Amino acid sequence: MKEDFLHYVWQYKKFDFSNLTTVSGEPLTIVNSGTYLKQSGPDFFNAQIIIGNQKWAGNIEIHVKSSDWYLHHHELDENYDNVILHVVWENDAPIFRKDNSEIPVFNLKQYVSKDTLASYWSLASPKTWIYCENQIKTIDSFIMLNWMESLFFERLERKSIPIERLLLESENDWEAVLFYMLAKNFGLNTNGEPFFQLAKSIPFSVLRKESFEIENLEALLFGQANLFPIDAEENYTKDLKMRFYYLSQKHQLKKKSIEPIQFFKHRPDNFPTIRLAQMAMLYHKHQNLFSKIIEVKTLKEMYSLFAISVSKYWQTHYQFDKVSPKKQKQFSKSFIDLLIINTIVPFQFAYAKSQGKEISETILELMQTIVSEKNSIIEKFANFGVKAQNTFESQSLLQLKKEYCDQRKCLQCAIGIQLLKS
Repeated sequence: MKEDFLHYVWQYKKFDFSNLTTVSGEPLTIVNSGTYLKQSGPDFFNAQIIIGNQKWAGNIEIHVKSSDWYLHHHELDENYDNVILHVVWENDAPIFRKDNSEIPVFNLKQYVSKDTLASYWSLASPKTWIYCENQIKTIDSFIMLNWMESLFFERLERKSIPIERLLLESENDWEAVLFYMLAKNFGLNTNGEPFFQLAKSIPFSVLRKESFEIENLEALLFGQANLFPIDAEENYTKDLKMRFYYLSQKHQLKKKSIEPIQFFKHRPDNFPTIRLAQMAMLYHKHQNLFSKIIEVKTLKEMYSLFAISVSKYWQTHYQFDKVSPKKQKQFSKSFIDLLIINTIVPFQFAYAKSQGKEISETILELMQTIVSEKNSIIEKFANFGVKAQNTFESQSLLQLKKEYCDQRKCLQCAIGIQLLKS
């Protein structure tokens, strides 16, 4: 038996309300079961009950065993001083307040129907992947859509947290924070953290001043990333090294320790050299990138914003001093989609929130125009009858799997609650 099931039963009143008594035999009437706030302290706040002829108002704590009260050290926490009823599945020990008065106990077990228990055990029994894998495709489409919207914005809120933290560090410099987060996403999974460290090692004011010359931007990024070969052969490589030395002296740049940048297992178009060259060109073409990103609304406008190619040198190179067949090396649509999902939309959301504006519908409409991501989680949901048609749905399913299925929070999930109801 899990405590979250008892929370569900109490919150949704899934037990027989007739002839309730405490374990000591006193008549019990539940006037108001309280508010489930899911925060520290008692489980349900501002409840109202009647025990015998006495009406009580206060909080309610729920445990599988009554002795869990002492296991969790609630007797030492003043937040539990106002508990008026201890709801348990198994009463194995009396519980006392600090003044030595005994807290009334209600044994929930004898009032829950066999059907409710059977539904719970059916949902909670081990499966191959997630608990509701055999039933999730039966969920009503209206319930599923509403839950997916909640999941999507939960995920968006989570993505906005590091943005808000960086804004505090940078004194609300949105352009700088965008540069940091874009760099992280340009690095993908392998080089995300080194690229993030690289971006933070260059004051954005320096990047802004030098953005009018693409060679200066490339010199700064490649130099701080330690990607120049020791013995440069080509004139362009030598020139960038000289520029980096000059710019380092001019702006008094500090050489910070950055995790080694990886080439291993990357296709050439995803080499870190190419991603940094693309980022340099992006900031060369768009000096006020944040302002432009906030204004774009449609997928077509976003694709247009990122319609750039690398500098002339990188059109014939994947690495320094190694010539390759000429290629523009523009952003692919799939890569721009990743930037939209992981950087642009979270920034639009965070900025709108900071300005007190509501753009939820605009964001939803945009995400519904982007094709669904392809990964093992989305494929697995499809195998169980839930197919993501677009990025709004795939992002929702990723949130569902990570924050609910993996955490076994079935009874905090609209799908799990609906399956128990049915």
